Amino acid sequence: MSVDRIRPFVGGEFREPVSGQWIGNFEPATGSQYSEVADCDSADIQAAVDAAQNASGKWAATGIDERSSWMHRIASGIEARLDEFAVAESKDTGKPLKLAREIEIPRAVLNFRFFGNLISGSATASHDSLAGLNVTVRQPWGVVGTISPWNLPLYLFSWKVAPALAAGNCVIAKPSELTPMTAMMLGEVCRDVGLPPGVLNILQGTGARTGQAIVEHPSIRAVSFTGGTRTGATIASTAAPMFKKLSLELGGKNPNVIFADCDFGKMLSTTVRSSFQNSGQICLCGSRIYVEQSIYDRFITEFVAASKKFRVGDPMDPTTEMGSVISDGHQEKILGAIDQAVSDGATVLCGGKPVRLEGRCSGGWFVAPTVISGADQTCSANQDEIFGPVVTVQPFSTDDDAIRMANQSRYGLSATVWTSRMDRALHVSRQIETGVVWVNGWLIRDLRTPFGGMKQSGVGREGGWDGLNFWTQEKNVCFCY
Repeated sequence: MSVDRIRPFVGGEFREPVSGQWIGNFEPATGSQYSEVADCDSADIQAAVDAAQNASGKWAATGIDERSSWMHRIASGIEARLDEFAVAESKDTGKPLKLAREIEIPRAVLNFRFFGNLISGSATASHDSLAGLNVTVRQPWGVVGTISPWNLPLYLFSWKVAPALAAGNCVIAKPSELTPMTAMMLGEVCRDVGLPPGVLNILQGTGARTGQAIVEHPSIRAVSFTGGTRTGATIASTAAPMFKKLSLELGGKNPNVIFADCDFGKMLSTTVRSSFQNSGQICLCGSRIYVEQSIYDRFITEFVAASKKFRVGDPMDPTTEMGSVISDGHQEKILGAIDQAVSDGATVLCGGKPVRLEGRCSGGWFVAPTVISGADQTCSANQDEIFGPVVTVQPFSTDDDAIRMANQSRYGLSATVWTSRMDRALHVSRQIETGVVWVNGWLIRDLRTPFGGMKQSGVGREGGWDGLNFWTQEKNVCFCY
């Protein structure tokens, strides 16, 4: 795939950026630049808002069945180019092609189909009384904004865009400047299936420039953001005084609590995956592993052995289990966090170093699967989000110890609990302060369920009716008797 420049998609067409500014787009697995990305500014955002406002009234008035049909047409357009999307996603992110082809692009297709189907089941609430009949309706906001991250580019881009469109809004959407390719391709799909111009506008660029301009624009009435907690705080400080509706899915430092009575084989294979899938660059990865004392030594021995076997390689190689990290700067950050853990008294049991490959990927940014023990519960390795293939392992003695250690974090996105006792699973799950808990599994997602975090892991919920209703505002109409 050869694309020289990735342009904004505004009003149903690809345009030159008003800003005239471009930034490099790199393939993480090789370290080489292969395209340029527009760095849109407030003038580009205004052009997109103008296009969205021109389309907004007609799109909001489009019937539910017709909007549902559009969602399915977009889904089919992605599906028809699935292999092409998967290659682009792998090239942009450094993740294994197999992961993009089998999980992430199909999930993007499903996002459009799911919300296309969900709106068909929407209903109006009514409340009758002696004084009158109250009918509560939901109406789209009009023009809304989405800002999505680089780790699961099309997967999370579509997770926001699909419900916003399905609800009847026109969308100003910003993908990460680090992974812009599949968002551009989605624009091509929307153009090719004939989505009305201005309904979806895709603005490329940096967070400080493009993202901030989206958040600041007075005509963009609701914003959904997924990314780091610090950036989320900046967005909130801008959006709150403007009384924008806001959804923030932020960082995680997720506990993985393993009891001695678990199915050890299933737990071990899943824990390796939940630690290192996508190079640990998933907000739901279990980066803090707590193991009951009686099986701690066995776990360490077998987990370290399995981690050493987890194959790091060229993302295009079908035998590769883990590709590169997203950038040279992120590689440095991950390695710096490991060095800090050692300085704080922890021990690296395996990994802890960059991986040097030969051939095509000799200049790529790879980090070995890393397991750290002996890290104090309050040190940065256990408290700060590293967002790489790095996990810490600590023993615990009692259920209360496990709960206390799991909750000793400013984050609260997800957790995993491994036990064969239903009473323990229920008790521990209720006590752990996270928005999602998996019992005896990981990353099992039913799109009907609410998704989001507690504490500094976010505000609001996505998924199901929560995800759809975020993009609407309620109005009560009272028919007086």
